[in-house]
Formats: sequence, structure tokens, C-alpha cells
Amino acid sequence: MSVQPEEIDRRWVEPAVRAGFPPAQADPVVPLMNIANVLTMLRIALVPLFVLALFAGGGHQTGWRIAAAALFGIAAITDRFDGQLARKYGLVTDFGKLADPIADKALIGSAVIGLSILGDLPWWITLVICGREIGITLLRLVVVRRGVIPAGRGGKLKTLVQSVAIAVLLLPLHGGFATAGMTLMYVAVALTVITGLDYVGQAARVWLAGGTGRTRGA
Repeated sequence: MSVQPEEIDRRWVEPAVRAGFPPAQADPVVPLMNIANVLTMLRIALVPLFVLALFAGGGHQTGWRIAAAALFGIAAITDRFDGQLARKYGLVTDFGKLADPIADKALIGSAVIGLSILGDLPWWITLVICGREIGITLLRLVVVRRGVIPAGRGGKLKTLVQSVAIAVLLLPLHGGFATAGMTLMYVAVALTVITGLDYVGQAARVWLAGGTGRTRGA
């Protein structure tokens, strides 16, 4: 007489339950349309609206610059909350892992490129920021088969300082406020370079060891 798979499973499961071990449970399926992913998609959708507002009216009309700063601020805030919600409520998905960094780079990249085109930000700063992000993204693709280097506090601090500096530079401010914005941007550039070099070092160790690395910034 043949034994069905269900009977084999029952022979193992029932004694384990009687012994006090809880039955194995399947991993919960996380819906794609959850609050964390919705915020990420909202940030991506805000990028073209932000760019339109930034260049509207020649790029230097007070009203449009305030609107651009407001759109950038809203998008930056979603970046802070989507990851926290995903981790806190178990809403991490493959889509979120892919879309979240894309949304971040699209927002920051469009902002610094736009400010440079308008003459409000030196091009060398834009090249450093964008070059670092492109380089680290390519490095991730190379190292991913050997291990994963998660984003750390350094990377989060870098993104925060970049966002605050950009928001200040977007506003139609003059004098000391404009100087403060550029000072913050110089700090952001320093953090961009430092965390980028740290990531390269961690990636090299992961590649050589073939294991998972730990980084202080991404």
C-alpha cells in the first residue's frame, strides 16, 4: 500500500506538536502594495514634478523655487519613513529593495544637476555626488554575489546632510542663508567621499573573504 505525502508529514508533525514544539509556519506573504512601497513610488512620482517646478519661470522665480523646495522636502521625508515602516512592520519586499535606492538617487541627482544647470551649484560638486552614487551602485552589482554590505549610519547621515543642503539652496535665500547652504553642501561632499571610500574598503574585504561585510556608510 502506498503512503501519501500527507501521511508522511503527519507522522513527523503530530509527535512534534505533542512534544510541545509548535508546528512550522510558512513565511508570511508581504503584499506589494503596502505603505512602505507606496511612499517609495510617491517619491519617484514627485521627481519629475520637482524638476518641472525647479525650471519653471526660468529657474529663479521666487514662487516656483519655493514650490520646488516644498516638493523636494516632501519627497525627502518619504525617504525617511518608508524604510522605517518596512522594517518595523515586516513590509520588506524585493521591489522595495530595488526601488528605494533608485528613488533616492533620482531625487538627489536631479536636484544637484538642476542646481548646477541654473548656476546655483558648482559642477564639480555635482560630479562628485553623482559619480560616487553611480560608482557605488556598480560596485554593489559586482560584490553582491560574494556578500551584502548594508547601509549604515554614515550613509544615512550623508543623505540627510545632502538633503538639508539641497533644500536650503533651493530656497530663494541670499546672504548668510545662502552661505549656510553652501557650507552644508561642502560637509555633504566630504561625507560623500568618506563614506564612498569606506564602502570601497568594505567591498574589497567582502570580495576577498567571500562573506558578508559590515559598513559604516553606503
